[in-house]
Formats: sequence, structure tokens, C-alpha cells
Amino acid sequence: MLALGGLFLAAFAAATLIPAQSEAVLAALVLTGGHPVWLLLAVATTGNVLGSLLNWALGRFLMHHAGHRWFPVSPAQLDRAALWYGRWGWPSLFLSWVPVIGDPLTLAAGLLREPLWRFLLVVTLAKGLRYVILVAATLALA
Repeated sequence: MLALGGLFLAAFAAATLIPAQSEAVLAALVLTGGHPVWLLLAVATTGNVLGSLLNWALGRFLMHHAGHRWFPVSPAQLDRAALWYGRWGWPSLFLSWVPVIGDPLTLAAGLLREPLWRFLLVVTLAKGLRYVILVAATLALA
């Protein structure tokens, strides 16, 4: 149970604007064989999607704090993400798993008032598929 909690926390943190790595944790747990792969995928995906949901909520409800020192995104990052999201719209959320650009995209989705249902659907598909590919590659190389 401790391993699953650690995976959840790693996946959650990795999806927020905090630098973290969930892929290594997931791959290590897959290789140990102590948990069913489907359960590891469910925990990692859930944690990662909920971390992205936190970003969406920051964008949706706390943008009046942008520019404060504690706010996790610089104005320049936010401007770039908003331009990207404004240009490409919700399909850009399929890139929410990509390091560096994914987290600001999820924040911009909240800022630009992306409907929650579509946000959750697209982000879950993108992040879940990324983890499925990672697990498949880990098993193939093991």
C-alpha cells in the first residue's frame, strides 16, 4: 500500500508545476511485480490527472494572484501557454503529458475557462495513454 501511495504522490506532483518524476517510480514498480499492472496504471493516471486538475483550478479560480511571487507560473510562461492554448484550443490538451509545456497548458485551460468535463476527458486520455506506452516499453525491455 505504501508503494501505491508513493506512486500516487509522485504522479500528482509531476502533473503540478512542481518538478517531479513519476515515470521512474511507475517503471520500478512494474519491474518489481508486486502489484497488478492495471492497478499501477490506474493509480498513476488518477494521481496525474488530479495534479492537472489542480492546475486547471489555479487557472480558473486563482488567476487574480498571477504575478505574485508565490504563484507557480511566471507571467511569461503564462502568456506563452495562453497564446498556444488560444491558438490550438482544447486539442492542445493532448500534449498535457509533455514535460515543460504540459503543466502550463493545463493552467491555461483553466484560465481560458475550458469546460471541466472536456478537460478531464482529454487529459485522462493523454496521460493514461502515456503511462500505458511507458509500461509496455518497460515490460518489453525487461
